[in-house]
Amino acid sequence: MDNPGLLTPRPLRIVLPGGSGQVGRMLARFFQERGHHVTVLTRGPYTAPWQTVYWDGIQLGPWVETLEGADVCIHPSGRNINCRYTARNRRELYDSRIGPTLLLHRAFATLANPPRLWMNASSATIYRHAPEGTEFDRPMDEATGELGGNEWISSRRRAPAKWNWTIQLVKDWEAAFFSGETPRTRRIALRTSLVFGPEPGSVFAVLSRLVRAGLGGTQGNGRQYVSWIHEADFARALEFLIANGEIEGPVNLAAPSPLPNREFMAALRDAWNVPNGLPAPTVLLAIGMFFLRTEPELVLKSRRVVPGRLRQSGFEFEFPDWPEAAADLVRQWRARDDL
Repeated sequence: MDNPGLLTPRPLRIVLPGGSGQVGRMLARFFQERGHHVTVLTRGPYTAPWQTVYWDGIQLGPWVETLEGADVCIHPSGRNINCRYTARNRRELYDSRIGPTLLLHRAFATLANPPRLWMNASSATIYRHAPEGTEFDRPMDEATGELGGNEWISSRRRAPAKWNWTIQLVKDWEAAFFSGETPRTRRIALRTSLVFGPEPGSVFAVLSRLVRAGLGGTQGNGRQYVSWIHEADFARALEFLIANGEIEGPVNLAAPSPLPNREFMAALRDAWNVPNGLPAPTVLLAIGMFFLRTEPELVLKSRRVVPGRLRQSGFEFEFPDWPEAAADLVRQWRARDDL
């Protein structure tokens, strides 16, 4: 591929289609503060330090011009997976990922000078269930990790069909992304684990609310691994991938130390200085998730995902271990409250 990478000291032009969500805004802020020119394509333009341009994620329009001559396209869009998997929601989850990805392919085909790098969101849930202390237990990197499908949650029990649906969703998403040829554009699928940042409405905020209410005990049997990444390392990892022109294909964005749920929740309680938390057995968790209009898979599926390619390429995590990451997030949250 005729693509020497992006190892230049000059400011970059970075476009984020569908980048108005939590992760997109965090990345826009991160790159804008580093002196790059950031454009967010959004259905609802808003006031921000970076440029915002309207797109609907469905059809080509004037927004395509923002990609002409850009250095990087980062596509993080997709409806939030935190919902019940009804037929309608499944269609929206599918269409909000595959549709805009295929639309960007159409847009790239019209460009005389397409971006040299396209990073598309994906998910670490593409890997199979890997709970601690079972025959399925082992870390999953890009080279040796096993993709999921027809999941087993024990030697005698298959996983619910909805687990297989989410895995197939991610497989189809990556297939759409890697379809066709982009001879002048390097492509990276970002197999992202849970991104933890101290913003209201985030995963960290939800779990912290449970902990502070005394409900932050072990969830399920506690043996399911939690793969996670601090938002600072998530943004730094993308910056690293931009600068390293030899990396393409799937990349796991996860801290190198996934840990079982019981240890994960204990560390979060320690960070908040909350000594105890009521556990949520699998049956009660399923009932609670039903009333919260979401799926227990988000908590019960074991994801033991590790960042093989990032580590092999020399990326160093600022927060490789969850206790230190949790303590930092709590410090930031408290500082926000004190403002």
